[in-house]
Amino acid sequence: MSRFNPDILRLYLVTDQSLTRGRPLADVVAAAVQGGVTCVQLREKQLDTRAFLAQALALKALLAPHGVPLIINDRIDIALACGAEGVHLGQSDMPVHAARQLLPAHVFIGWSVESMDDVRDSAALPLDYLGVSPVFATPTKTDTKTAWGLDGLAQVRAATALPLVAIGGIHAGNAQAVLRAGADSLAVVSALCAAPDPRAAAADLRGVCDRVTSSVENKT
Repeated sequence: MSRFNPDILRLYLVTDQSLTRGRPLADVVAAAVQGGVTCVQLREKQLDTRAFLAQALALKALLAPHGVPLIINDRIDIALACGAEGVHLGQSDMPVHAARQLLPAHVFIGWSVESMDDVRDSAALPLDYLGVSPVFATPTKTDTKTAWGLDGLAQVRAATALPLVAIGGIHAGNAQAVLRAGADSLAVVSALCAAPDPRAAAADLRGVCDRVTSSVENKT
């Protein structure tokens, strides 16, 4: 398992070029980072390998000066080729143990959990965080099981000590409730990719993250 600071996951952008309103993906990502995004997952399932790698290399060059890690969805080969800091795997992707054998030790691994069985299975895997997917029903996550809801998220929190990244239908209006239900981090797709002003949208979400974290720390 890699050693990494879970704080880098606090506000987690998952890309979807189909939602960017015709804007270059790099422009949307750059604006979101300026607003407070702390990591970026490249998730572009419609791209062929060459186009995916080109996009990965472009984002890696964009993010590196800001110290923002790039996470690659699914594709271990792309992660290795672009020098990504992390990989995110779903239930139908490469098995976690196999990915861990292929990746350098410093590359962290996240894994989507869609049921409590998945959460229990995660205890035996070399993982750095879990993606709780989806928290709310959303058109950007159509290949998953029933939404967890806030109660389900709280159940996951009670069952594991791993950092939890919540994804699915999250926006500024429900972000605080998601964090208070047990998420350590917010992962967003359309709330940033489709936002008229990705920088401002990211700043709003980052503000929620920071306020909730500060409130929790003050109580401990």
